[in-house]
Amino acid sequence: MRPLETRPETMSAIDEALAWHNGDARAAIAFLIADCAYLRWQLDLAGRAMGAGFTRGWRPRADRD
Repeated sequence: MRPLETRPETMSAIDEALAWHNGDARAAIAFLIADCAYLRWQLDLAGRAMGAGFTRGWRPRADRD
């Protein structure tokens, strides 16, 4: 299996993100970091709102293993 960075679907997503920001890599990265922070906040809210019985003790985590 090829590394994530060289897969065609990943390259297409990278090209699309750069095109959305008119080729400005810093703007694309800043946007993606802000989007990641927002999604982590949403995950934290969902984790606080769900009951332990509903998920049988599983809790969502923002960090990867």
